[in-house]
Amino acid sequence: MADDRTDERRQLVERLERRGHVENERTLDALRAVPRHEFVPEGSRRSAYADRPLSIGRGQTISAPHMVGVMADLLDPDPADRVLEIGTGCGYHAAVTAELVPEGHVYSVEYEPELADRARETLESLGYDNVSVRTGDGHEGWPERAPYDGAYLTCAPPEIPAAVREQVEPGGVVVAPVGRGRQRLVTVEKNPDGTVERSEHGGVRFVTMSGG
Repeated sequence: MADDRTDERRQLVERLERRGHVENERTLDALRAVPRHEFVPEGSRRSAYADRPLSIGRGQTISAPHMVGVMADLLDPDPADRVLEIGTGCGYHAAVTAELVPEGHVYSVEYEPELADRARETLESLGYDNVSVRTGDGHEGWPERAPYDGAYLTCAPPEIPAAVREQVEPGGVVVAPVGRGRQRLVTVEKNPDGTVERSEHGGVRFVTMSGG
């Protein structure tokens, strides 16, 4: 890659670590590894390593790097985990997750066909062969590839879709922004006995989940 912008990524990760946004060293390494500029539109690439969301078209955004890191820390997947992502967007978050599950796989569902196609092409061009992308309604999850060790949403539903919760195995976690107006970042952990533990991790602002 002629312009990998490694120094900019390193500086971004140093800022995130210094501010305490991301604590897990594996997550920090993943953020260092993924070339965020490859996932954003040409006109926004100068801002690729600013810690803020950027428009990617079709009314969607790429999340700020610190938020991707926070969600990755909460998901905390093992290297061989199978992970469900709802809302592929440009594919950046999926790439970060793929770095965390090098022996596993990320199954990502995107509502907008144009974004799904573009993300698939970018991920393939960068060698992320442990990510699969399909076009569909994220409310349904991806039942053909279930069960998953964990799941996360990059868009905000009023509540975590039942199908997504059900497709995660006991012992797994779902990470999602939840809420119609006032959104909260939520984790739902599934206990082996079938009960769940829900925790909140502060206010967030994500695009609203499509479909349903």
